[in-house]
Amino acid sequence: MRILMIGGSSFMGPSVARELVAQGHEVTIFHRGKTENGVPEEVTHIHGDQHDLPTYADAFARVAPEVVIHMMLMTEAQAHTFAQTFTNSGARRAVVISSQDVYRAYGRVNQTEPGTPDPVPLTEDSPLREQLYPHRDMPTPPGRDEDDFARLRTEYDKILAERVVMNIPGLPGTVLRLPAVYGPRDSQHRMRSVVKRVDDGRRTIILDASAANWRWTHGYVDDVAHAIALAATNERAAGRIYNVGEPDALPWPEFTRAIGRAAGWDGEVALVPTERLPPSLRLGVDAAQDLLVDSSRIRTELSYAEALPRDERLKRAVAWERAHPLADSGGEEFDYAAEDAVLADLL
Repeated sequence: MRILMIGGSSFMGPSVARELVAQGHEVTIFHRGKTENGVPEEVTHIHGDQHDLPTYADAFARVAPEVVIHMMLMTEAQAHTFAQTFTNSGARRAVVISSQDVYRAYGRVNQTEPGTPDPVPLTEDSPLREQLYPHRDMPTPPGRDEDDFARLRTEYDKILAERVVMNIPGLPGTVLRLPAVYGPRDSQHRMRSVVKRVDDGRRTIILDASAANWRWTHGYVDDVAHAIALAATNERAAGRIYNVGEPDALPWPEFTRAIGRAAGWDGEVALVPTERLPPSLRLGVDAAQDLLVDSSRIRTELSYAEALPRDERLKRAVAWERAHPLADSGGEEFDYAAEDAVLADLL
């Protein structure tokens, strides 16, 4: 099968490409050309900007993809450009990466959607956010171009992107709503908060007591890539929306302990009331609402399953984090003097 990936040279992309190549498919990745690390040498590359997809229509026509996977579809405008480019292109299906931030529960957690907590686990039919553009107040992350991120921050909403993709004439769509993804090449360094404290010799990790029972579905990068590859190569996925994520999310303190064990740590987790914590240690969400999803649809329809046990997934994520540490920004996140003062106050 000829498969074109829009984006895919970083984080999940190389894992998706490796699996597809291993299955014998012909893979082409369209990306900006900033990095190709980890991408199999069998993959063909087309360099360009996804904001100008129609400009590359002739190059795409030469590839003649049967399936197009869009790894980086963030906005309604990008979705319309994607539809313009691939309607009547000869492609049979479009597979698009979305996020579980489309659910109203995400707004409940972040206190942008008033109301009582939505029931969990969230299915693909659970209520979606009522407030659009969920990240308009987000500050620009370190290292990101301010103008580029400002456009994304203003226009980002995968609810709108999904609607366009699932209604492209003659091009059946598949949407994958991803969890918090961790593992090698994770630019968000989701394991860092625990791993750095372990490596800095901290015997006690402090957590906001409001998170005592809070659960958030995660997914290991290679498992998520496997789900994407399944959706791209299985015709049954046409017209379907799938949640992806581990089936057994742990409460936040247990998840923290599991990361610690994977890092060789035998310390303890201390739950401290929110009002006794410095701002940097407060959870900052409404923990009455879990972000827990039901991924049984993709497991049943496409025979999806994780390849490794949780301990091994976490060990691999920890090993990558240690091999690729972020420079200490000197901010409040790792203010150990403040943490020691909190611990002393507990005695």
